[in-house]
Amino acid sequence: MTDPSIALSKDPLLQPLRIRGLTLRNRIMSTSHACGLQVGGYPQEAYQAYHAEKARGGIALSMFGGSSNVAPDSPNIFQQLNVGDDGIIPHLQAFSQRMHDHGAALMCQITHLGRRGDPYQDDWLPAIGPSPLRETLHRAIPREMDRHDIDRVVAAYAAAAKRCEDGGLDGIETLTGGHILGQFLSPKTNHRTDGFGGSLENRMRLIQMVHDAMRSAVSDAFVIGIRWVVDEGPDGALSAEDSVRAAQMLQASGTVDFFNAIYGSMDTLRALAMENMPGIGTPIAPWVEHIGRFKREVGLPVFHAARISDLASARHAVAQGHMDMAGMTRAQIADPHLVAKLAAGHEERIRPCVGAQHCQSQYRPKCLHNAVTGRETTLPHDVTPAKTRRRAVVVGAGPAGLEAARVLALRGHDVSVHEAADRPGGQLVLAASGWRRDLTGIIDWRLAELERAGVPIHYNVFMEAQDVAALNPDLVILATGGLPQLEFGAGNDLVVSAWDIVGSQTKPGDKILVWDGTGRHPAPMAAKLGVDAGSQVVFSTIDAGLAQDLTYAETTRWRTEFSRAGLVPMTDQRLIGVKRSNNRLTATLLNELTHQETHLDVDQVVVDMGTLPDNDMFDTLRDGARNDGVTDLTALIENRPQPSGGTGFELHRIGDAQASRNVHTAIYDAFRLCHIA
Repeated sequence: MTDPSIALSKDPLLQPLRIRGLTLRNRIMSTSHACGLQVGGYPQEAYQAYHAEKARGGIALSMFGGSSNVAPDSPNIFQQLNVGDDGIIPHLQAFSQRMHDHGAALMCQITHLGRRGDPYQDDWLPAIGPSPLRETLHRAIPREMDRHDIDRVVAAYAAAAKRCEDGGLDGIETLTGGHILGQFLSPKTNHRTDGFGGSLENRMRLIQMVHDAMRSAVSDAFVIGIRWVVDEGPDGALSAEDSVRAAQMLQASGTVDFFNAIYGSMDTLRALAMENMPGIGTPIAPWVEHIGRFKREVGLPVFHAARISDLASARHAVAQGHMDMAGMTRAQIADPHLVAKLAAGHEERIRPCVGAQHCQSQYRPKCLHNAVTGRETTLPHDVTPAKTRRRAVVVGAGPAGLEAARVLALRGHDVSVHEAADRPGGQLVLAASGWRRDLTGIIDWRLAELERAGVPIHYNVFMEAQDVAALNPDLVILATGGLPQLEFGAGNDLVVSAWDIVGSQTKPGDKILVWDGTGRHPAPMAAKLGVDAGSQVVFSTIDAGLAQDLTYAETTRWRTEFSRAGLVPMTDQRLIGVKRSNNRLTATLLNELTHQETHLDVDQVVVDMGTLPDNDMFDTLRDGARNDGVTDLTALIENRPQPSGGTGFELHRIGDAQASRNVHTAIYDAFRLCHIA
């Protein structure tokens, strides 16, 4: 029988890598990103704690500061850091010491946004770029840079690099892509006719000047790399061949130590969500072959990150020589202890990244199903056992109930789960279909953890209040979810829920109106299923656009799906009535802007208005609860145990049993209540 430690010692992901004078302890890294935790443009306590958890979890290299700005006309537009003044140095010194104490290397990404900047942020300076071409995504029309601008930007990069070294960092990376260096490199954005435009050599000139200046400003031991586009993809103009030629020029200069390779463009929402940072509904590790072809043409270490969400994919990519370092950024947002679990032989216990892109949205860096990431200063990744064992009853086996049971089991409590359906998952059973099927990982991981902890889950059990009380619990957690809300006005009884269509309880009619009152997933899912079934679908929403309650990546995906299906949303419409008319239904929509009414004759009206909690069990159980079912919000927010005292059990509601919200909030409810219960 093979010793597992021998297998682990030969794992390509656990082998060290040396770059210049720096030795990285393994081949797993977190790539630079704007994590949203900066304060005043600096990486302070919450920011550092977020990265330090990954260092404690065994990572070799953590890059931070996605799009850290080097100059005033590269403003803070998505919570970046400011490496353009000396005020950042003390924060970097504390940060680097903290990471080094855990054995991890630390690097920062420094950049100038160029035309990607916003002239109405920070100091209200005009955006600058190689040519006065507007970026679709960030909308600025830049001023064309003259030689004074170029020299000033080069000097700003050099000064920022020196600050990073003075801050104790091991290195930095610059960035091509849609930022200023890439804007000069790409013929799509560089239309100049001087010495900085035209030929590839001319378009490379600014990149070379910046790297020459940085190399002169720092010591020989300091590592300098560049995040490099290997192919701009269908929206770009920089080919794979020219990318290789340009990389070889930079490599020959001796001013760069690694390439952090990326694919595609980032100047539109589509390119950003589906090429640059692809997520759920896209293939795993989609650009590895492209990166491998690039690596074979250069002689420096190559890093890469783009939906490398599991260790098997990372291991294959490194073992096959496609890359030297696997960037598993979002995978470590889901589980910052990923490397430690691998090294301990517990790969199967890693919390999976499902690619939901919740962490790169307005909620960043919060993971859809890890409530602690980004909250390290207030919540622990490692749950500590309770001093007193309690009998806990969890009703409902959706994401909230399963998370509550998992955390309570880690506390050492006697836990049982009771579910009315014949399987776990709650609303996620319906949500995890089509391009969102990877959401099943949220449930599957928790089921495996509960099985390991010996927590029983009883299915096909519709619990009444007396059934719960008969179990003689000390703690009752109601995670019973909600029921579709359909109370919009006259004709409530004539409509069906979007979940009825998604769950195949009702077939789509010949002509259907889908009305979206939430801006979430159910209504677009129902509309798409209607199109697939051959229905004539009219989609209407109360919002100004499609899927407005979702992250930009999810909204972009739904816009893409609707475009392919030929669906054009009717926006700013309120459903105010449905009535029967000649064996059909007449739906009345009110335009929120003009107050004009539209009457549609259809066969079926499908509605999504979120859910309402079913409070019957809660109301009955309150009489026997010592806290009357009240969750003390101050204690909850301050992460203190709920007040004790009195007789009877403690009763709480979590997730949609309280109010209609998303998966992350359900899991957050469960974790912060139960980790100190």
